[in-house]
Amino acid sequence: MKERKGIITFKGSPLTLLGQELKVGQMLPDATLTAPDLSEVKISSFRGKTLIVSTVPSLDTGVCDLQTRRFNAEAKKLGEQTVILTISMDLPFAQSRWCGAAGADAVKTASDYKEAEFAKASGLLIKELHLLTRSVIIADKTGKIVYIQVVPEVATEPDYEAALAALKKI
Repeated sequence: MKERKGIITFKGSPLTLLGQELKVGQMLPDATLTAPDLSEVKISSFRGKTLIVSTVPSLDTGVCDLQTRRFNAEAKKLGEQTVILTISMDLPFAQSRWCGAAGADAVKTASDYKEAEFAKASGLLIKELHLLTRSVIIADKTGKIVYIQVVPEVATEPDYEAALAALKKI
């Protein structure tokens, strides 16, 4: 598996991402994730709708909490043709607990804890931590990537305005 060093940092320390870098114009890779009810959910099951994928290292950390709350608020403003999916390595039970405690009922969550299938396929797996790095990916109704931001410093929030502006262009 390809290693990409120095693309991201955590509190200033360089980390390594595993896998091929995604680019605008490519198809969003399909992967099987685990839903909060422990059922399987495939990325491809969201085709036909615009998909915003928000990846976070763990919902139980401050910046991930802020990012997911922000996207939950944005999801409430969007129509049924747009889905916001937060993916992390958190266990489905932890994701459900977090959503309940945060009142996050507009975003969907899915866990990549089993095989890190999405993390590897999208080039977003942090080698040193075995966690997803922070990113925002927008795919159109066909699954083609129209926007991607891999946040350079894992401990900072993504550029919400840029992502929302890209969404409006679809």
